[in-house]
Amino acid sequence: MTASCDIRGTTRLVGVIGDPVAHSRSPAMHNAAFRALGLDWCYVPLHVAPHSLEAALRGLVALGFVGANVTIPHKERAATLCDELTPAAEAVGAVNTLAVQEARLAGDNTDVGGLLLTLAEARVELERQEALVLGAGGSARAAVYALAQSGAQVTVANRTLARAEALVRSLQGRVRGRLVAIPLADRPALEASLQRATLLVNTTSVGMEPGPDESPLPVDLPLPPELTVLDLVYAPRQTRLLREAAARGCRTIEGLRVLVYQGALSFECWTGRAAPVEVMMSAAAEA
Repeated sequence: MTASCDIRGTTRLVGVIGDPVAHSRSPAMHNAAFRALGLDWCYVPLHVAPHSLEAALRGLVALGFVGANVTIPHKERAATLCDELTPAAEAVGAVNTLAVQEARLAGDNTDVGGLLLTLAEARVELERQEALVLGAGGSARAAVYALAQSGAQVTVANRTLARAEALVRSLQGRVRGRLVAIPLADRPALEASLQRATLLVNTTSVGMEPGPDESPLPVDLPLPPELTVLDLVYAPRQTRLLREAAARGCRTIEGLRVLVYQGALSFECWTGRAAPVEVMMSAAAEA
């Protein structure tokens, strides 16, 4: 399944804005979904450097795009450039989905719903569970909000402690679960969090193609076999973190499923049609 599509004067356009963006599986899965439903739509990758983000978002309106997805590293700044935000996007402070509505940009965050749908599919309980989230960027904000709002107690570990603390402060009082921030380099605190946790979520880009085969955690750090590990990196599908977790008896969940579910929610936002999830899953996997 390819990411290509036929573009005519009647074709409705959506896309994904990121830096980098060449690795994205979103064009393949969305264009497969449009074909499956017989829609004259096309989804294109849009490589946008940080200094050009504001001009690019306004360009969506000028060029007649229906909307776009937003990925690394633009999710947080894009939220500040929208004309309006959904409650989830406002709470998270990051957007991954834009819709052009009467020359205005509306921002949503389907990363929240995509994560929860993936965990529900895997029958992962969140109420009163301990979760460890690696990272403090836009994807981390969505993950922490989703987990803590569902009743989980969440520890946020990041290389820069100040960013993790800022994330915790911004969500404090907006969610049900307890939030704690620790530095990723603090091995005793990290190990203690892992021993308490039933769920580990990596939201960093460590391990993403075409970079080196790295893990966001020290390779010798013990992972309890009762742990469920979800890596939001989906290229490659089996990251080093997932391989090492599986080798230690942990249950693992690929980030590709989160990608597809958040994409399905974006698809439904733009088209008003039910997303063909299995078609999107097959296309993303093949890509």
